[in-house]
This record gives sequence, structure tokens and C-alpha cells, in this order.
Amino acid sequence: MKPAKLTCAVALAWTLAACASFAASPRTDEPIQPIQAPKGLNAAKVELGEMLYFDPRLSASGIISCNTCHNLAMGGTDNLQTSIGHKWTAGPINAPTVLNSSFALAQFWDGRAADLKAQAAGPIQAGPEMSMPHDLAVDVINSIPGYAPKFKAAFGTEKADIDKITEAIAEFEKTLVTPNSRFDKWLQGDDKALSADELAGWKLFKDSGCVACHNGPAAGGTSFQKMGVVAEYKAALPAEGRAAVTGKDADRFNFKVPTLRNVELTYPYFHDGAARTLDQAVDIMGRLQLGREFSAAERGQIVAFLKTLTGDQPKITLPTLPPSSDKTPAPNPFRE
Repeated sequence: MKPAKLTCAVALAWTLAACASFAASPRTDEPIQPIQAPKGLNAAKVELGEMLYFDPRLSASGIISCNTCHNLAMGGTDNLQTSIGHKWTAGPINAPTVLNSSFALAQFWDGRAADLKAQAAGPIQAGPEMSMPHDLAVDVINSIPGYAPKFKAAFGTEKADIDKITEAIAEFEKTLVTPNSRFDKWLQGDDKALSADELAGWKLFKDSGCVACHNGPAAGGTSFQKMGVVAEYKAALPAEGRAAVTGKDADRFNFKVPTLRNVELTYPYFHDGAARTLDQAVDIMGRLQLGREFSAAERGQIVAFLKTLTGDQPKITLPTLPPSSDKTPAPNPFRE
């Protein structure tokens, strides 16, 4: 009898293990996939890029860095309608989050930069942003002795140029992914990761057609779409969208679909920052993009789902930046 009991016990254990395995089966047929940690990055470039990302000496004023507008303590953005640049200049468009930006098909709302490296070059020299000519930015970095060994380790040469500076910043930005959201855990098979309201919000999000644009690992960022499909969107800012790049009238008011990862942290919303809350954003998107009036309860469920997309935030230890030398050009906060 004892062997029979043992066999039954083993069979029960196998059954329970099989059930647990079944319950933990990943949901691979959903339009959004889990965020994956980056692989194959150059550690020396990442270290250098992190320093440059936080270095305000890449700006004419000496007080603006990449992190100013893409604050890693605030979801990779600045929570302003438009960023504040050189001499308190108001930016022309809302600053999108840098988190998970490596998943996007292009950079900037109008997609004018093909990749993160090209994007990093723009704000440095843009007058309303950091207002630092590239040649002067290179001179500043090359005048700081502490940067020389970092460039040597990353690129095999101590001399910086704008190509190396932007490549290093881009390599660091590729590390800024946010895995392990509760929605990711649900996708990976954890049935307890989401509440009933959150699951109802996900179903409503899917059934309403939101996933036509917000899909893939970043839940967006993979297409350009017109803002105001069913009804006109009256923007608070004059940005033309993709038409400014292509010159085609058909691309007017077409903008890159933003990622919804960490969206509860990246307010205000849309290219013009006009929606202050997720509830407002869901209401506007429903009416203008889908032709649907979501009830307050439906909006609440969708918002509940959207908040499950917040993942692990980058764990950043602020780098100690090397000191300037006597040869370092002085910052000029009031330069025209």
C-alpha cells in the first residue's frame, strides 16, 4: 500500500506543478508585449554617455543638461506643457519621455531624427533649448581633462567630437527601459497582477481600437498618426507635425504615437501638453480618434489599466562630473 500512496503523492505533485506551469504560461497573443532589458551595450560608452547626459556644460548657460527636460526622477520628462530653454525661452512642443525611447521608429514628435544619436545632437545647438554651437560644445568637453580617459575607454581616442558625444549619450539612453510593470507580469502569466477594474480597462482599451496605434513593447512609438481623425483637434501650439519634415500636406498634424509606458508619470499629454490628466487624455482620444464617448466609469477603468504600465524606473546614481580646467570656456547664461 505504501508504494501506491507514494505514487499518488507523486502524481498529485506532478498535477499541481502542471497546473502552476499552465497558470504561468505567458500571454503571447496580446498586441502589447513585455519590455525587455537591453543587451549588448558598450559599458564604457554607457558610462561616458551618462556623464554627458547630466553635464550642463553642454549648454551655453551652463545650467541646462539633457536631464533638465528629460528628468529621470520624473518619468523621463519635465511635466511642463513645454520645456524652458536658454534665457527662459518656451519650447515649441511638449518634451516626450526619454524612457523606452529606443523602441520608437524615429525621434521627436515629427520623426525628424532617425535615431537616438541624431536626436541628441539637436537640443545641444537649438537656440530655444541648450543654445550651444556644436564646435563650442566639443571645445568645452575637450578642455576638461577628466573626460579624456573616458573617451579613450569608449572610443580608443581621448579627443571628443560631436559624433562621439552624441553616440555616447544615445548608448546611455538605450539603458533607460522600464521592465517589470504589473501589466508585464500579467502578460508573463501572473493572473493576480491586475485587478478586475484594470482587466476591464485593458479589455475596453483593446475592444475600442486603441491598440491599433498603441501596440508593441512600448505600447506606441511605432507609427505616425493624425491627431483628430473623427473630429478636429484644436491644438494649443502651432506645430505642424510630420508635414514639417516631409513637406506633404497629407502629413499635416500627423505625429508620432507616444509610448504609453509609465504614462501616469509623463503628464501633461499630447504634443501640445494640453491634457493635464489621464482622464482628460482618454476622453479626448475617445472622441477625436475613435468617435466614442467614454463614460466616467469607462474612463476610470482605462486609466486604471494605463497605470499598470508603470515599470521599474532606472536606478541612477548621479555621476560625479570632472571639473573644468583653466582652458574651459566660461558659460554665458545671457548669450543671445
